[in-house]
Amino acid sequence: MRRRQLLAFTAVLAAVAAPSVGRAQAWPSRPVKIVVPTGPGSSLDLIARTLGDKLAARWGQPVVVENKPGAGGLIGVDAAAKATDGHTLAIGFNGPIAFGPFLYRQMPYDPAKDLVPIVMTTSQPNVLAVSVDKVPAKTVAEFVAWAKALDGGLNYSSLGNGSSAHLTMELFLAEAGLRGTHVPFNGSPPAALAVAQGEVHATFMVAPALMPHVRNDKVRLLAVSSVQRPDSLKDLPALATSGFPNVESLAWNGLFAPAGTPEAVVARINADVNAVLQDPAVRQALDNQGLTVVGGSAADFKRQIDADVRRWGPLITRLGVKLD
Repeated sequence: MRRRQLLAFTAVLAAVAAPSVGRAQAWPSRPVKIVVPTGPGSSLDLIARTLGDKLAARWGQPVVVENKPGAGGLIGVDAAAKATDGHTLAIGFNGPIAFGPFLYRQMPYDPAKDLVPIVMTTSQPNVLAVSVDKVPAKTVAEFVAWAKALDGGLNYSSLGNGSSAHLTMELFLAEAGLRGTHVPFNGSPPAALAVAQGEVHATFMVAPALMPHVRNDKVRLLAVSSVQRPDSLKDLPALATSGFPNVESLAWNGLFAPAGTPEAVVARINADVNAVLQDPAVRQALDNQGLTVVGGSAADFKRQIDADVRRWGPLITRLGVKLD
């Protein structure tokens, strides 16, 4: 009798579990969309398209990259957070995920409640870059001395309000005792172009959008914002060794799903992205752009986000940076 009861109980458990397993195995059942909250040519766009091509082959479904820039990344991330089709993801970064709640009086979504971290794709330091035509400095010390003597203070671009690039520059200005006017753009390509054309003096941002202008001798790189850096930036000094040990920041990128996405689907995406990130061609393509491959579990990614919230939240409050 006990044996029959045990078999019956086991059958019930299997029946309950089968639908969730079936859903995980069936996903994706349609094209997958990755929303990029910055413009074409940005580092996030490059990551999404590099991964998307490989993931499409693994999933047997097209991966569509949709750029939705604006509001420091909030527009694109909000669109993904509110998606209900079960096949929409976002590639997010520090700004609209970890910094936003401290910067904006009101956000259209709650990063902690409305989004599920899946996997960190890459991390990279921000690079301090200056306009060759406007700034004669070739070192961080020379740049600080030049900026202090500049009438009216310097102006700088960023890829958007509340981005890691924006906050890193604000921290640097505070530590160096400089004044600066922030000129935000929708993404790194136009922000980098503004430096190359001399519309602004300087910027902090990740390297990919800057490199064409560096090769054309329009932009000069002075330093990176982290001791940790990819091989492609190893010849640049860190700000920590250039007299500014408190200016340390890493910009990270990663995939998110709307809250309520089944754990089995999150686990599958995580496993497939980690596999793609081990592809030598993918790793080389990302390293060539100054991006360091990360990967890891969803729990690892959440810990990094939580650490950023604890570190940058009080700092944003101290710097007094507020956005509408």
